[in-house]
Amino acid sequence: MPPQRADAVIKKTERTDLPLTYGAASCLPQGLPQVRPATVVAHVRTGSEQPRKVVFEVPHPDPLLARLLRDECSEFLVKQSASIEFGPTWTESGPKRERVMRGSLVVTRRGQGTVTLTDVGGTTHYLVTPEATSPGTSPGTPPSTSPGTPLGTLAAAAQRLEVPLTLSPARCDGHAFAEAKKAFLFPVRASVDGGEERVVIVTMPKPLQDRFIRYAQRACGLGS
Repeated sequence: MPPQRADAVIKKTERTDLPLTYGAASCLPQGLPQVRPATVVAHVRTGSEQPRKVVFEVPHPDPLLARLLRDECSEFLVKQSASIEFGPTWTESGPKRERVMRGSLVVTRRGQGTVTLTDVGGTTHYLVTPEATSPGTSPGTPPSTSPGTPLGTLAAAAQRLEVPLTLSPARCDGHAFAEAKKAFLFPVRASVDGGEERVVIVTMPKPLQDRFIRYAQRACGLGS
């Protein structure tokens, strides 16, 4: 990756953390790449001295780099075949203190391959329940709630699949609504052509996030 400035004055302390951007992963169209040795190159100046080049070797193999590479390239492999997004239409239903939001996850064709969704996980703030539906006759088959049954399959000839979902609050304390950094990062497990399951993090668009916060406040009795 190209160099970036990280100017900092390091005082006489045992440790100083410098925030750096590690850049995008170099993913392959087939399979996960192996982590390669990495270095950090710095130009350091002490007092009035001229800057000198210092090369720091990152311990190899590094578990953190391996996890970052695996997560990013797993998403890449699935997204080559299809995009996965929250649908635009969500409706609120149920009794006042048991209200839920019903909508769908939309899988849209981008490349080749049969894409199978096996699980949609919840977050710190929202529980996710697949809707029980009868299998459809279209090339994109909606889910059944039977254990071990895929939530939906985008067949190789299909262009679009909708997976019905129900979302409800996972917690109702006031603190939850102030700490919502990961509230809308939903892990979706998917595979292509029957291969290994990969995890794709699907994020709600901001307008839908705002709507879900208002819904959760009402459902929890914390708002109007």
